[in-house]
Amino acid sequence: MEWKTKITEMLGCKYPIIEGAYNRQGSWKFAAAVAKAGCHGLITATTYSTPARLRDSIKRCREAINGFGGSFGVNISIGVCPDPEKFLDVCIEEQVPLETAVYRPDMLAPRIKEGGLLWLHKSARIKDALHAEKLGANAIILVGLEGTGFKQTEQLPTMLTTILAKRLFKVPIVSAGGIGDARGFLGALAMGADGIMLGTALMATKEFPISTHAKEAIVKADPFDLELRHRVIGSADPHDYEEVMGLRDKVPMEQWLMMLERVNLKDKDWKKPLDNRTDVDEIKKLRLVSLAATVVDSIPTVKDYINGIIIDAETLIDSYQFLKTKQT
Repeated sequence: MEWKTKITEMLGCKYPIIEGAYNRQGSWKFAAAVAKAGCHGLITATTYSTPARLRDSIKRCREAINGFGGSFGVNISIGVCPDPEKFLDVCIEEQVPLETAVYRPDMLAPRIKEGGLLWLHKSARIKDALHAEKLGANAIILVGLEGTGFKQTEQLPTMLTTILAKRLFKVPIVSAGGIGDARGFLGALAMGADGIMLGTALMATKEFPISTHAKEAIVKADPFDLELRHRVIGSADPHDYEEVMGLRDKVPMEQWLMMLERVNLKDKDWKKPLDNRTDVDEIKKLRLVSLAATVVDSIPTVKDYINGIIIDAETLIDSYQFLKTKQT
């Protein structure tokens, strides 16, 4: 079947599936692998230390996916990406779709619109996403509580977020947080999303740039693991939250945002640097994964993983008798 939604039409990809941003692991090679599978890949600007390197990665990705049914863009995480204006200039010059995230995009919005970029903004709170829509974002990505990354105390579960967003937004919406298989994919679309974003689930593919041991840790993640559930959906410690908020203007923005993220993920060591921790340690401690890990049971290639979602989704649709309104 043809998976035509507002998101596939907007981005020019075959399937309404977008790759999550992975900070310094979001390389052009992985974005190309996702795009070649028919989805929308993302190059994370922080993966590359200079605007010149980002420009080179965009060109390499464009060459790599030529002739395939996918697309790609660039993620700029505001407050995390150094010199975001300079990286934005590259995106405008190369005319690639842009995803902004983490912090309110007010500082970049005028330049994005003047540059004529297709612009998606990712948010954990509906009210921040509504603000981005008013600034001119072409689509909104909403991350529910089941997701990981930068959390918010006002964040709602993915299901409720998606249903509510459909009532509130005029632009297309993308659902994220805990989605990793065909049922989650179809469920998000049925609730009103025009597409989904996959983060943790794609980390367990062969092409993703972490160790096999780390991927095996994702596969072994248990939905009944209290630590995983607490880190993802539990409330932050109020004392830690108050303390980190008090540091907002006292440390560099990038450092503060990372500390805030770790507080919201209930990391007791949020004041200590992460430099000496390996990807295996981080994933075993469930710091980097969302509840989507609970539906990940193998380490396939990106293409096989995406094909599996699509084939399973089409099989499910054909089997749902209640979807058939006409008697034969």
